[in-house]
Amino acid sequence: MLKDIVLDIAYHLDTSSTYQKRKRFFYDILENDKNKYKKYIDIFMIVLIFISVAVLIREVKYHVDDFLLFFSNYIVSFFFLVEYLLRLWVNSSVSKIIVKRAEYDSFLLRDVRLSKALKEAFLVKFHYMMSPQAIIDFLAIMPFFHELRVLRIFILFRVFKLFRYAKSIQIITSILATKKFEFLTLAMFAFVVVFISSVLIYVMEANQPNSQITSLYRAVYWAIVTISTVGYGDITPVSNEGRFVAMLVIGSGVAVLAFTTSLFVSAFTEKLDEIKEIKTVEGIAKLKKLYLICGYSDVASTVAKKLSKAGNKIIILDKYESAVSKAIKDGFVALAYDPGSVESYKKINVNLEKQVKHILCLSEDDVENVYAALTIRSLSKNVEILSLLINDKNRKKLEFAGINNIVYPQELVGLITKELVGIPVAFEVIHELRSEHANVKIDELGITQRIVDNFATVSELNNKNYRIVLLGIYKTSKERFYFNPLDDTILEVGDYLLVIGYSMFIREFEKYLHTKVRSE
Repeated sequence: MLKDIVLDIAYHLDTSSTYQKRKRFFYDILENDKNKYKKYIDIFMIVLIFISVAVLIREVKYHVDDFLLFFSNYIVSFFFLVEYLLRLWVNSSVSKIIVKRAEYDSFLLRDVRLSKALKEAFLVKFHYMMSPQAIIDFLAIMPFFHELRVLRIFILFRVFKLFRYAKSIQIITSILATKKFEFLTLAMFAFVVVFISSVLIYVMEANQPNSQITSLYRAVYWAIVTISTVGYGDITPVSNEGRFVAMLVIGSGVAVLAFTTSLFVSAFTEKLDEIKEIKTVEGIAKLKKLYLICGYSDVASTVAKKLSKAGNKIIILDKYESAVSKAIKDGFVALAYDPGSVESYKKINVNLEKQVKHILCLSEDDVENVYAALTIRSLSKNVEILSLLINDKNRKKLEFAGINNIVYPQELVGLITKELVGIPVAFEVIHELRSEHANVKIDELGITQRIVDNFATVSELNNKNYRIVLLGIYKTSKERFYFNPLDDTILEVGDYLLVIGYSMFIREFEKYLHTKVRSE
């Protein structure tokens, strides 16, 4: 009967969306650094820690208000008790363990071994309770039993809880943890030196009439003070033998200090890039309305600079370190994450539909753009994706990947500046899009006063005689670009002509524009 009740409760909790949702909520605010409310909980708990420690310090020599004592002993302890119980609750799922055991036993056509499931659940919880952080949490609530005055010293354990709430302290701890073996070796070396020097100094000094080292405890104290190079001077050897031991210990202390310093420096140096990446990701999560560029090619560089100049926030993902380094050098926020991996988007913690204006797949490899688009579409169905098309035979693949806009490199800057930013095509970027090895060139020619004096309208340019195609004209006065302008379009100083043709013909045409004199 009891077994059936327990199983029913376990199945109910395991399948209850309300229960699981609440449990997930408390897990997020306690353990998930990406949760927006967690930082406020952390700050609140840190304030409680400092208040309780301040009360303890004040109480040593002065009277403390009864309300402050009540607040520190009961209210603060109550909050820590609730936190401890919540962490114990969300750490693992007892109901899931029972259900898993029941399904396993049912599969083997035997009675459910509830006692084994409960034992397993207890061991999981007990394992968490024995973890260092859980022990500190438990000791922090001991002042709750303030009648046992000696337990109030456990208030100091609340300071150790700062390691849980302060992100910077966690980072430092994780960095130093990478050098566990080295620090253990250093600690063993220091212990051996302290032990040997303590025994030696005790043997040399214990029977000296004026020596202060009269016990092994004092010898250990002197050895620790000396090897740490602190040198208080309150206890010093008086015999020549003792002073010789002191010199050896001082030399060992310098070696220990140098080794310790090198360990810290190397640990932080190795993790420096990782720390920067963490800070970068944290900053990205706070951005609103950004452009996400996948792949940092030459075209991507041009587009990113144009978007940035218009005041847009840009994040760049590229799996190659060299491309990321170039993007950072150009002044952009860039991460060495593979745009074709789901994990990359989970790491940056960005809501694709709410925070991202457009995603631009600008790799110079159609396959990489396809992979990136497929990955993005698996995370969001609605975000706008634009992609380069390098080889026309891959157009169907890009369309199948769910890309909204597919453009050739020559089209991209115009499309970006006109449709996404809302400003006219900028001719200064056309040069960046031209292929240095192509026979046909795209170029822009500025209209000067001399050209206006010689050519009043587009029809007078005679560009066809030079085998030059006039794609359009940018009117600076109207801040507008005109494709295939009419013959009677008037030329003005400051306008730009966008032309296409062979390089030698363009040069001849430009020379013609600047040298022809209008016949009277």
